Amino acid sequence: MSRSRKAGAGAGAKPDPAAEAFAEGMRLVRANPALAAVDFRVCREESCARVPRDGLAVVDSNGTVHVHPTRRAAPAAWAWAVAHAVIHLGFGHVPAATGPREQPDRFDLAARCAVVNRFLLGFSVGLTPEDLPGSYPDGDEERLAAVWRRDGIPSRYERCGTAGGAPDQVLVPWSAWQGSVPTDWQVAFAHALTRTMAAAMDVAGGRRASMSEGPTPLRPWERALSWFVSSYPLLGGLAAGITLVADAELARAHGISVAAVDTGAAEIYINPLCRFDDEEWRFVLAHEMLHAALRHGDRCGTRDPYLFNVAADYVVNGWLCEMQVGTMPAGLLHDPELKDLSAEEVYDRIAGDLRRMRRLATLRGKGTGDILGGPLGSPRDYVDLDEFYRRGLAQGLDLHQRQERGFLPGGLVEEIRALSHPPLPWDARLARWFDEFVPRPEPLRSYARPSRRQAATPDIARAGRWYPPEEIARCTFGVVLDTSASMDRTLLGKALGAIASYAEARDVPAARVVFCDAAPHDAGYLPVTEIAGRVRVHGRGGTVLQPGVDLLHRADDFPPGAPVLVITDGYCDVLRVRREHAYLVPHGARLPFTARGPVFRVT
Repeated sequence: MSRSRKAGAGAGAKPDPAAEAFAEGMRLVRANPALAAVDFRVCREESCARVPRDGLAVVDSNGTVHVHPTRRAAPAAWAWAVAHAVIHLGFGHVPAATGPREQPDRFDLAARCAVVNRFLLGFSVGLTPEDLPGSYPDGDEERLAAVWRRDGIPSRYERCGTAGGAPDQVLVPWSAWQGSVPTDWQVAFAHALTRTMAAAMDVAGGRRASMSEGPTPLRPWERALSWFVSSYPLLGGLAAGITLVADAELARAHGISVAAVDTGAAEIYINPLCRFDDEEWRFVLAHEMLHAALRHGDRCGTRDPYLFNVAADYVVNGWLCEMQVGTMPAGLLHDPELKDLSAEEVYDRIAGDLRRMRRLATLRGKGTGDILGGPLGSPRDYVDLDEFYRRGLAQGLDLHQRQERGFLPGGLVEEIRALSHPPLPWDARLARWFDEFVPRPEPLRSYARPSRRQAATPDIARAGRWYPPEEIARCTFGVVLDTSASMDRTLLGKALGAIASYAEARDVPAARVVFCDAAPHDAGYLPVTEIAGRVRVHGRGGTVLQPGVDLLHRADDFPPGAPVLVITDGYCDVLRVRREHAYLVPHGARLPFTARGPVFRVT
């Protein structure tokens, strides 16, 4: 009976709030991977001589954190105090060593506590006490201690430790409780911080769900993409900017048997159900990256898109086999007889047997091309993808050749070099057109003009410079301007501004301007400085440009050799211009007829 009463009394003993709060604080400390990796121990004995009287914790160089056994504090306060003590160990403030130890003075103690508290402001363990400063001076422990020895310790930094007014760092001889060799707490903490940062990067990159979980193993296509970034410089720059989309449902819905690429979105769509090894995935990803970087989708032009895709597959697969990049999966298109041919040349060869070629399979599947015309998912915004692909391949080629990674097919090198020299922009081509067809007026020297003097010989009169009327009339051009409702004013501004600037640079005095919508409106000769600024659009009706062109043909005051610029958005009638001419149209617009003059596409 008495035994049961004692058992009942023990079971009904009151809990210790101080012990429970300390245990919860230790749980918060152990939850931090960097602090948990430091092999420290805790002493909470009432008989311990190093327990602080007015504080929470003291740390010694043996790696022991002495905490007050009966003091009550919130779990967050305990977590902050223990973290403060452990970071003293990690920062090397209390290094383990044998033999007699010299204790740090109050300047060293204050400086070290300030550095630890400054670190904890961004490390976020527990809750910083309210009576501590919210900011600390810059500099390491030695620098702060030297300054404070000279100028004195500021009052706000004198009691920044965890032991009240007593030192919270104690140096003692190594007691060998963990072995005969003293532990290097600083190295252990540095390694723990490194592992914590790596884990944080894995969480940010999606390789693990949380800091406590281990890293998720890379899938074979992810390992293949990482291999390009780390080990294959020719395509490493492209691989770093490519996004892999491995979605079985997306691949099934769009008929992707292995892979496909969307050059505009810089995305490669992977069928994760394919059982390929790392070497085969390297070949597949390199195949799609070369499709995108060499702009095979844009180079198709008026050719059959699928047949051009097949032709490009023959070329790319041949290059990759020659370069020994990965292993080509079974069933891909490869013919050694097509070696050293471009995609256009291969297309000309295979275009004669359409029925057989329709049965061939790309990486996407039979009868479909693996070069997509648009993203399969939600569209995203990108900036100058042409420049991204050109720069990635050019830099990769330079690194590949500089590091002597092996031989490259001559056709591939030739195409990469060609990509490094993109076509001239529209305004530069327009300037060349002006240089060729709009002559600069040549001045004549004549004493009939007012004489001019030279400062060195003011008594000698020299011939003046003047432009004969026939010379001025010869140096002009005509502008037929589409002013219909579909015409974009941004296009008008860019085109007229470029024309005015080039004409003024070539000393062209005036240009003949004709506005056209449903009927022509002759604006006559306008000074080139007024073309872009003071031109008034008269009509906003339909688009009939031929009467405006005929007006310039019949005009007696318009030189027969002067060229004509036609500015339109492409929604116009068929034009017949019987003199030198050119067209300015928006980028992407098409004329409804075959242009005999150059076409400048304004971007």
